[in-house]
Amino acid sequence: MVYLQRYHHQEVQVVADLRARAELGAPPVDEQVLAAGLTRIFPGVGYAEQRTAAEVVVRSRTGVITGGPGTGKTTTVAGVLTLLAEQAALAGQRPLRVGLAAPTGKAAARVKAAVDRALDEIEARTLEPEGREVVERLRGVEPRTLHRLLGWRPGSRSRFRHHRGNRLPHDVVLVDEASMVSLTHMARLLEALRPSARLILVGDADQLVSVEAGAVLADLVAAVPERSVGLAQPGAPEVTCPDGETEDETSDATGRGESTHRAAPLALARLRTVHRFGETIGALAQALRLGDADAVVRALATPGDEVVWVQEDDASAYLREDLTRQALQVLRAARRGDDDAALAALHRHRLLCAHREGERGVRRWNHLVETWLAEETGLTLYDPMYVGRPLLITANDYATGVLNGDTGVVVASQTSAGVPVRMAAVDGTGGRSRYAPSRLGDVETMHAMTIHKAQGSQAEEITVLLPELDSPLLTRELFYTAVTRAEKRIRVVGSEEEVRTAVARRVVRASGLRQRLAGPP
Repeated sequence: MVYLQRYHHQEVQVVADLRARAELGAPPVDEQVLAAGLTRIFPGVGYAEQRTAAEVVVRSRTGVITGGPGTGKTTTVAGVLTLLAEQAALAGQRPLRVGLAAPTGKAAARVKAAVDRALDEIEARTLEPEGREVVERLRGVEPRTLHRLLGWRPGSRSRFRHHRGNRLPHDVVLVDEASMVSLTHMARLLEALRPSARLILVGDADQLVSVEAGAVLADLVAAVPERSVGLAQPGAPEVTCPDGETEDETSDATGRGESTHRAAPLALARLRTVHRFGETIGALAQALRLGDADAVVRALATPGDEVVWVQEDDASAYLREDLTRQALQVLRAARRGDDDAALAALHRHRLLCAHREGERGVRRWNHLVETWLAEETGLTLYDPMYVGRPLLITANDYATGVLNGDTGVVVASQTSAGVPVRMAAVDGTGGRSRYAPSRLGDVETMHAMTIHKAQGSQAEEITVLLPELDSPLLTRELFYTAVTRAEKRIRVVGSEEEVRTAVARRVVRASGLRQRLAGPP
């Protein structure tokens, strides 16, 4: 394999740092406190999978929680943080310092909101005042992008304020949407962690990988033998297989005999049971994850409202009514200055494309929706910041706090003197804010958006335009990522040949990370 020198160094560094962390051994755990916490936070059979996953991660210094959307990753995350905070509190230690991060501002805001909802449920099951106080302190954790957590430095994309000479102060660092984390950023994160700090990576290993170099989460998950899930720390007890035998120490991550195999220096918790989707979307997502093209086609062809398959070369006539209706709902709410209604209408449906250009690209579909909106309303839309324009922020602006991935709508407003003005209502990491449109930096119209940009977010309904057969982006990971953005309904536009090609084609990254993790030191 041929590398750019920096990527070779980063791979070697990531493996060395993970192994160095593992050599410190598992963190101490108060067994009685842990057992009581697991029973209270994850009660009954319905939480069995999350309970097992949480125990695995609490007992590890470096843990990975992986699973598809709706499998309860956020519920598990909130429980893990509560368990760790309880361990610290009952040991008489200072309150746990938690770093909560994600690759984009939108993903960071989403995980914060989801964790807060899960903490509400945990608090409702917690009767002791001390336990409720622990939960309340966790609500004060502020989400950040990974850039901001590491300490963004102007003029540098790969070096940060926190590094080996200036470590992060946190006791626990949790990174959501870890499939989007590049090799470079994982290397920078590992070198910035204090050796005693816990690292928890959360994400779906079957989603699209980072747009930059590396497929770190997928490599970390693949490096842990399936039979060793949850027992991957060096010095862990022998892994008992279903047939009662112990795993041969010469077997590698694929099950083939390799004397060079060593345990991966991390613990893996895999969640499988889907709770969010209806039956048909769940079947479609599972078929995509397994790469079963016949099952994908069957799920798409199943009659019903949950999954709709549009097999037309040009779907504009089919989609026009729905897309125009949504644009009108956003426009009418924006004219009233109703931020809540405008953003709710915007978030109800997402039109996802693989490409920015071309017949099925974002640029064409944004133009089509604006044309249809103009025909319906008589508006000219000459002003780029027209009232009702949906916005996607495409660059971080730390001066305003508006971050890449944030979404918004231009709404009508007025000054204190009653002068009509326009404002951009933006849903950001810190909540809802209004800005003068001139204060925003890089923005795009968001009647349509790319599937890559949609990672880390969901909508009630998703429409995905599969790219043409000759597109290198027509892959299983792209299709799976688009489908799993939907909460209630998915509409797929593409031919059967395009669907089958997408299922058969995988994203292949030139990476030696998983081999280094499984190989000799």
